[in-house]
Amino acid sequence: MEITVSRKAHFNAAHRLYNKNWSDHKNANVFGKCNNPNYHGHNYELIVSVTGKINPETGYVIDMGELKNIIKKEIEERLDHKNLNLDIAYFSKVIPSAENICIFIYDILRQNINSEFKLSVRLYETPRNFVEYSG
Repeated sequence: MEITVSRKAHFNAAHRLYNKNWSDHKNANVFGKCNNPNYHGHNYELIVSVTGKINPETGYVIDMGELKNIIKKEIEERLDHKNLNLDIAYFSKVIPSAENICIFIYDILRQNINSEFKLSVRLYETPRNFVEYSG
């Protein structure tokens, strides 16, 4: 029997959606306000879900305190109050769309959470727009 546990976190970050291979006109047409040359920000909400078997010795799938610390150290401290385009090397080559940010977060967490667990990351860019990735 498997069960899923989830931890919610948040961070604030700025970004600009821009494809360097396109003209300014095309970038403006495709990305609209999200192409602002001076960037724009979001209050991102993050939900990290871990699925696995309950450990009979602890009653846990994963220690939620441990999960909280991994998210804080690996994601919140890395991304909070950053300009994703300028401060995060990965996004110098990858457009920091919600989809790509979600995959970036997943890949970091996957390295820090035991592979015996299934992992899913849901990222809310706004209260109504969100993406989810599970590898």
